[in-house]
Amino acid sequence: MRPWAVGGFALVPFAGLLCVLWLAFNVDLPAVWSWSWVPALGVNLDFRLDGLSMLMLLMITGVGTAVFVYAGGYLAGHPQQRRLFVLLTLFMIAMIGCVTADNLIVLFLFWEMTSLTSFMLVGFNHEVPGSRKSAQQALLVTGTGGLALLAGFIVLGLEMDTMSVSTIVAQLPALEPTPALTTALVLILVGAFTKSAQFPFHFWLPNAMSAPTPVSAYLHSATMVKLGVYLLARLDPGFGEWALWEWALKGAGSITAAWGMVLALRERDLKRILAWSTVATLGTLVTLVGLRGEGATVAVGALLLAHALYKAPLFFVAGNIDHGTGTRVIDRLGNLRHAMPWTAAAALIAGASMAGMPMSFGYIAKDIILAAKGADDVFAFARAANTVFGAIAVAVAAVAAIRVFWRHPGNNETPEAHEGGPALVAPPLVLALVGMLLGVFPFFVQDLIAEASVAMTPGTEAVVVGLALEIGPAMVSVAVTLVVGLTVYLLWDPLHRLFERAAALVGPVGMAAQYEKALQGIPRMAAASTRLVQHGGLPGYGVLLLGFVSLVSALLLFSTWSSLTWPEWSPVSAGFAGACLLIASGAVLSLFQKDRLVLLLCAGLVGFGSAVFFLYVGAPDVAFTQFVVESVFVVVVASVLLKLRWQGRGQGVSGEAWRPGAALVSVALGGVVALVLLLASAVPFDSSLSDFFARQSVPAANGRNVVNVILVDFRALDTLGEIAVVMLSLLAAWPLLSAVRAQMRSGAGRPLSGQGDQA
Repeated sequence: MRPWAVGGFALVPFAGLLCVLWLAFNVDLPAVWSWSWVPALGVNLDFRLDGLSMLMLLMITGVGTAVFVYAGGYLAGHPQQRRLFVLLTLFMIAMIGCVTADNLIVLFLFWEMTSLTSFMLVGFNHEVPGSRKSAQQALLVTGTGGLALLAGFIVLGLEMDTMSVSTIVAQLPALEPTPALTTALVLILVGAFTKSAQFPFHFWLPNAMSAPTPVSAYLHSATMVKLGVYLLARLDPGFGEWALWEWALKGAGSITAAWGMVLALRERDLKRILAWSTVATLGTLVTLVGLRGEGATVAVGALLLAHALYKAPLFFVAGNIDHGTGTRVIDRLGNLRHAMPWTAAAALIAGASMAGMPMSFGYIAKDIILAAKGADDVFAFARAANTVFGAIAVAVAAVAAIRVFWRHPGNNETPEAHEGGPALVAPPLVLALVGMLLGVFPFFVQDLIAEASVAMTPGTEAVVVGLALEIGPAMVSVAVTLVVGLTVYLLWDPLHRLFERAAALVGPVGMAAQYEKALQGIPRMAAASTRLVQHGGLPGYGVLLLGFVSLVSALLLFSTWSSLTWPEWSPVSAGFAGACLLIASGAVLSLFQKDRLVLLLCAGLVGFGSAVFFLYVGAPDVAFTQFVVESVFVVVVASVLLKLRWQGRGQGVSGEAWRPGAALVSVALGGVVALVLLLASAVPFDSSLSDFFARQSVPAANGRNVVNVILVDFRALDTLGEIAVVMLSLLAAWPLLSAVRAQMRSGAGRPLSGQGDQA
């Protein structure tokens, strides 16, 4: 791409950033916009801007501007650079739609748009098998979660009788948990957990590091993976007092925070180390959302912003190292500060914020997190998880900022390392310096974080964010975390070897291994189900289909058994009883016949019995049609069977005549249908249709015989169909009758096959 084209793409997020800043200073929050879209389904284009949305928008556009500039230098001269910018632009639009949508369906559409664009961005280097596999994994996990989220949204919207997110959140606290609302809650949690890589769906995020570094910095640190956290924070005012919601967030978030940092010790690739620390941060955010009180919501807002300002620069640093040395493996890197001084400076500043050093915004965030997690309602494991998270975060920051730039590993030093151009150096430096500036002057964002806190905890006053440098609990906690973290950093290699040996002994038991087993099991399960169901036997297909219909119908009947109304018993005529007996006799006799001709005649009893039944229930036209069709059918098929018998073929039914399974399914289906008919007959007769025909017979059809009018006017197509059936039956029997007539005239007296007595 030409430089002016790259600059044009970079202006898109920058213009968005300016627009967001203008809205922040000129629009009273919350602001609402709405346009009618699909009113029949209750779907409107509703958008709402409040403090939480504003915070997310600043990260999307601010970090997005840095990412677009960085991508221009990182992929300079790449033939697919334009495709990357287009996908990043579409992704940014989807993110903006997600954090401003106030309608569940609109939110879901933008949500899935982020999944699709993420799939294409992770698989940007689609010629590499690893990239394709990582993109497939990310899409399968987040896409499956998206389907669960859609189901949860639909159930929630139907139960609340509205699709407005703000209305639902306002009404939920006054409602008691119901099965429908609990189901919606669980499905929404699954969707949010998959998007934000929460346990047990945490494994896909580090594998997505096969994407180019600009994608990793934008999607997997600053924006997309925080969508799940955003959704949880948005719905927390409604579901926050529910025990299931609170404990699910605390439990999954704490496990993810601790386990993500532990898994970082197994990695040697710098991007994957940063990715696991991102997973841990997301777990901390989810835990904070699950805590009660405005202190926790302030911590959520502060950590969202702090993480974006230090993790995106560190991903840029990893990209610069890869770009300048050709590797990201920390064992092959060291003493890079001489060859890459600007990148080293950015790493040092961002690493200090990640470690929670004083004078950084990371310190502000960790101070607020410490206060929130010190509450009485936090169980001990959450505090322990926070300790593990904080200590290993220091170690990860030291690996990214000190080990690869300041330590000299001897023979593993990379002599060909070189610094990148301004487009590679400026974005990480600017973002890292912004994080440091906000650490010194937090009042620049205190109103923004306060508004975000109010959005997550409606009805509370804005909490002022301040900088505390005095010796106190926060400083002591930072000191302890630094000591433990530096110890972990110094023991990084021994701990890595220890975890590798433990993993080798245990074997592949993680969620990633289970995912692979599930993928391998899909073809085997498909083959087994195909062998079971697609066996090629028509009777088996019939048993399976009718059995399924019987089972579903029976479940529906028994689910409403207590409210069913049964008809009163009334005597029936002898003809009615005889017709039913004829039908039952033909059905029972058919079960024991192996001769095809006899089986046909027994089945014919069912058809003729049905005709008699129609005759006695007042449907002579249907009875006449049934008589004609059944007669022709029996005659034609009997003639074919006789011909086959004369040829010595097709005399008997293959297999056993008596099939208990088929008989059981037949009885079950018949019983279910009989129950349905009995229940239908108990419903009071609705004469509205009869009254309509009586009123409209003369004015609409100019006829006084209501029956004739119905047949030739109101039910003209139905009558035409009956005539067509009779005509087709005649046409089917015509060749047979013609052959019989010709043989009778010739007097030959030979069989229809023309084979004489040879059969």
